[in-house]
Amino acid sequence: MPFWKKTFNKKMGVYYPSAIVEGKPVETETIAKDLSRISTVSNSDVQAVLGDIAPVMHNHMSQGKSVHIKGLGFFRYVLDTKGVKKLEDFNFGKQVQAVHVQFVPERTQLSNGTYTRALVDTERLEWIELSPQTKDEDPANDENEGGNEGGGGGGGFTDPDA
Repeated sequence: MPFWKKTFNKKMGVYYPSAIVEGKPVETETIAKDLSRISTVSNSDVQAVLGDIAPVMHNHMSQGKSVHIKGLGFFRYVLDTKGVKKLEDFNFGKQVQAVHVQFVPERTQLSNGTYTRALVDTERLEWIELSPQTKDEDPANDENEGGNEGGGGGGGFTDPDA
């Protein structure tokens, strides 16, 4: 069951629910063991493939492609940039502040016309509220300047297919 807490955004002056990660991340070894249990592939083979997936994905994305992993979703590079008012001041190298990987979960259209996303089965998720003082233990938040503080938690990316 996922966790959430009430968070106050000082800049906007509003409270919002914020998803929280508790405990240590599930590591590659655990994912590999779980996958090997439900397939005919050995744990070591799964770990070997998972260990090589990042450089292979980088290779394709660095060629301007997105990467689609069936049943999981799409990965692509996106830019965090600052704008300039005049075209003559445009300078790609100076305006790009960071390169991020955007992930958009796979979606499937249901018979009633609505969509469901891979990894997000909202009908089977039961969220548990934690104290507002609870710290988010997701190590990824250390890399993205505070994680989802600010309300959306979506990293500022918009899904064009949503």
